This record gives sequence, structure tokens and C-alpha cells, in this order.
Amino acid sequence: MRLIPAVVVSIALLLQYSPVQSSDDATSVLAGIMARYRTLTNQTYLVADNIELKLDAIVPRDVSTPVPTLVYIHGGGWQGGSKEQAYLSVLPYLQDGFAVVTPVYRLTGQALAPAAVEDVRCVLRWVHQNAEARGFDTDRIVVSGSSAGGHLALMAGMTDSRDNFDTRCPQTFRGAYDGNQEMPVRAIINWYGPSDLVDSMDRTDPRPLGVKWIGGAPGAEQRAARVSPLNYVRPDTPPVLSIHGDMDKVVPYDHSVRLHRALDDQGIPNQLITIEGGKHGKFTRDELLHIFGEIRAFLNEHM
Repeated sequence: MRLIPAVVVSIALLLQYSPVQSSDDATSVLAGIMARYRTLTNQTYLVADNIELKLDAIVPRDVSTPVPTLVYIHGGGWQGGSKEQAYLSVLPYLQDGFAVVTPVYRLTGQALAPAAVEDVRCVLRWVHQNAEARGFDTDRIVVSGSSAGGHLALMAGMTDSRDNFDTRCPQTFRGAYDGNQEMPVRAIINWYGPSDLVDSMDRTDPRPLGVKWIGGAPGAEQRAARVSPLNYVRPDTPPVLSIHGDMDKVVPYDHSVRLHRALDDQGIPNQLITIEGGKHGKFTRDELLHIFGEIRAFLNEHM
């Protein structure tokens, strides 16, 4: 009986996020998705600090032809959230033929920075390790997330082995994957994630971003700099699309403006979608339809 409310919620989400016009259309789209995919829940991708970290994967039933793969990272201020909440945002990608991976990661109460960055890098390692068995196309991996998840998506996609976030990742592998090779992504979709944690810690806000996750002095500013995506804009950075409301009081809009200015300076393909009057998420249906239309066009161009 639990399937019935899940289907109802999925239909409602399709009506919100996709250009379907009726519940009948949404039901038809959902039936097609369910026919093409199966869900693997609570797959362990890493054990760190005696914590078994798990992910869910929505994978094609037919793995003979690899499909583009989205890694979607939940938000929650590095302090909360769950992999299940990512399901709210991935239906348009399933509709477009993506496989989807949604992980948990170590939260502030479990480990401080840069633990969550290490974890999401290991999620990419898991995708590569399981590509052949699960139908993941490792040449078409997209990372995305919202708020803290957007920050972690940026860090996952903009860093590589030279940055030493991968040292905890399991080195065993299946198929042709070499555990020492890089794990590049094709594009990053950042929903209002912070790009400069040093700036965030300097804010006069009584609840500045990331303070609990970064930890206290000594060395807090150096740790904040190490996990700031703005410091990893390089010539080989993948294309980045960001969505940000210009009235966001949680993650200032300026974080995305400065990030995309730095991407421009390096000649990196990028796009900043500004939601005028938009706050920290909670965009309207029309805004979401516009956003996902822009995401589709961006990915079609760069994948």
C-alpha cells in the first residue's frame, strides 16, 4: 500500500517540475519511468569514522547501452537532510533518460570539514567502479545539488586527485576502471550553493554559513579556503550552470556572481540563471519550468 502515496507524490512532482498539462499526462510519464528503471537502495559506498555511508541508485533495467548519470547531493547546511529528499528534484532527469545516484554524506555532528567533500568524491569513485554493472556512462556524469548540496556538487566536480580529497575512497574496482585515474564530470548544476566559505565565515549574520562544519580556530580560515569552490576554478573546470535568487538571505547571490565571474576569466563555459526576487529556493512552477528548460539546453550543448 505504500506504493500508492509514492505514486501520487510523483505525479504531483511531475506536474510541478515538468511541462505536462494534466495528471493523466503525468501518470503516463511516470509509468514510462517505472518501466525503464529500477531502484537500488542503501548501497554502501564508503565506511569512514566507523560510519557506513550509503546511496540510492535509480538505474536502467537494460544496462546494455550506458546512459548519462546524475549524482544529486542533498542540502541541509552540512548538518541535516537525507538522500531521499533528492527525489524531489531528479524526476526531470529520469524523464530525460538519466540514471540517478543520491548519496548521504558525513554531517557536522559526525565529522567536520572536509569530510563531506571527501565523501562526495568517493561517490564519483563508486559510480566509476559500478559503471559496467549499472549502466552508467562515465563520459556523461553530471553532479548537482542545492544549497550545501550545491556547494558539494561544485567541490566534487571541480576538484581532482591533486587536491587530496580522494585518499579515503576504496581502491578496489570492477571492469576496466583504474582506481588511480581521474573521475571527471561533464557538467555541474549548482542550485544556490555557497562558493566562498571564507566570506561566509566573515559575515555579521548571527548564523553565518559553515561555521559549525568548518570548526573553530586555530586554522578555521585555512580550512574554509580549502573547501571553497571559488579557489578551484581552473582551465580544466567543467561547464557550470548555477541557479540563484537575487534576494537569497541564506546564501548571498554574490556567491554565484563571483563564481561565474571567475569562470568567465578562465574561459569556462558557464551560465548563471538569476531568479529576480527569488529567495533560497521555493521557486514557482513557471520559474522551475524555465530553469529546467535552461538546464536541458545547457546539458545538450555540453554533453
